[in-house]
Amino acid sequence: MPAKLSTRPTLRRCSITAGVGLALLGAGLGAVGPDGSEADLSRFYRQKVTWSKCDGVDTPKDLQCGKVTVPLDYARPRAGTLDLALARYRATGKSRGSVLLNFGGPGGAGVSELAAGGKDFMSLTNGYDVVSFDPRGVGRSSPVTCGDGSDEAAAATEADVDDDPQTVLKQLRKAADACTKHSGPVLPHIGTVNASRDLDVMRQAVGDKKLNYLGFSYGSRLGAVYAAQFPKKVGRMVLDGVDTLTEPLTEQGMAGARGQQTALEDFVDWCVKDIACPFGTDARTAREEVVRLVDSLDQDPVPTDFGEDFTGQDLVGAISQALYSKELWPSLERALAALVEDGDTGPLLWFSGGGSGFRAGGAVALRADDGTGGGLVDQEDVPLDNLPAALMAINCADDPDRPSARRIAKDLGRLRAEYEQASPVFGRYRLTEVLTCYGRPKGTDFIRDEVRDVRTPKMLLVGTRGDPATPYRWTVETAERLGDSAVVLDNKGEGHTGYASSKCVHRKVDAFLLYGSLPPDGSSCGPEDDGR
Repeated sequence: MPAKLSTRPTLRRCSITAGVGLALLGAGLGAVGPDGSEADLSRFYRQKVTWSKCDGVDTPKDLQCGKVTVPLDYARPRAGTLDLALARYRATGKSRGSVLLNFGGPGGAGVSELAAGGKDFMSLTNGYDVVSFDPRGVGRSSPVTCGDGSDEAAAATEADVDDDPQTVLKQLRKAADACTKHSGPVLPHIGTVNASRDLDVMRQAVGDKKLNYLGFSYGSRLGAVYAAQFPKKVGRMVLDGVDTLTEPLTEQGMAGARGQQTALEDFVDWCVKDIACPFGTDARTAREEVVRLVDSLDQDPVPTDFGEDFTGQDLVGAISQALYSKELWPSLERALAALVEDGDTGPLLWFSGGGSGFRAGGAVALRADDGTGGGLVDQEDVPLDNLPAALMAINCADDPDRPSARRIAKDLGRLRAEYEQASPVFGRYRLTEVLTCYGRPKGTDFIRDEVRDVRTPKMLLVGTRGDPATPYRWTVETAERLGDSAVVLDNKGEGHTGYASSKCVHRKVDAFLLYGSLPPDGSSCGPEDDGR
């Protein structure tokens, strides 16, 4: 499970997803009801988005907000609905339609991301309305939660794999039960297969016959699933920071640990050249100091202004977010110095909150719809743990593998050793993320089995050689799996995704989305093109 998410100004990443308890599945066919007949979704496809000024003190004046209503369960569309939050920047001239953005995660909220980072996409408004959205279970769209501050929910991220395996499994089952208890009816229907169907409803609601789409990191998986489900509705599609479609979560987690360890070592090499580096001037010693700091905080956490303790694994999570872009390294250096020198966790909590700041969460105040679904949630009511809760829920919903308790207990020691070898800093953190699927329902096998050999117009896949979250080989493997429709752009730079960090990638992606001009398959952008 490659990575948790990224932070601005980079674009978000993570891994797979899909729907639990969904009785479809045919590529582009209507959802199948419990009696085998095709469910009637016509009322959802007849709606149009009503756009209005967005709420919020810091919201850009030219950003508009709206919503789309979708079924809670596509197989039972009368069983309840959900409202999904949307935002857009209008085209500056004549619009040829919309381009929909997904910033990744899974669990990344598109509305707040577009509000904060919209400047990166203003070039696309030369021809399109630029639209993003909060997927089901995320942000203002019926957000899932595991219960803010509860011991059971915390076990999902703090379970100590050095404990007796049976103790760990009990903690993880309690965490899964807590997430079920607090998340409400959306939880069994979260995931990429359902999110893809939502995406098609959005396409129709904004008035487009074809979906024009730019998906980053996990968003690439969502785009690939859409291409498999709705091949005749694909317009111009770009997948940047390409996810795997086949690797199990254990392998994804290992890849993420290795990639982030490499990124951390690069950061340390940069840091020690600065007199302000809190770990000294010797790179080898500095790397050892990072490990000692993590271990020290795990043994003796420090308090935060929010009443929660800040542990070593919290530190690892914050560092992991900051490593997605070199542009964030100076901020990470200052945040680490504040912790080491003054015990101040505030700057690191900014990274822990996904770059959006640390919001004081509480109970989710859903406006109910039909007694089962939910209306849009006010931004201040989005629970503090929505991002990690959605990350876990979506990853697990997409994963068809559920080892037995006996198998996990048997393999735990070996996995711990392999993950710690991959990264002494990120190994435990990544392994714990993988283990959190225990106690949850088995996920879909649709992505692994059916997302292949798509018959769509050409799609552009961007892979970055130095990406710490989505290895370049995943771009190549996914392109081969998708078939002749995939065109690969090789970005020989660093960081997670290429659009926000490489002028060359930015130009080529815009040229394709705006004018249909595709680079040759296998063409490249050089590291000299990094930087905006």
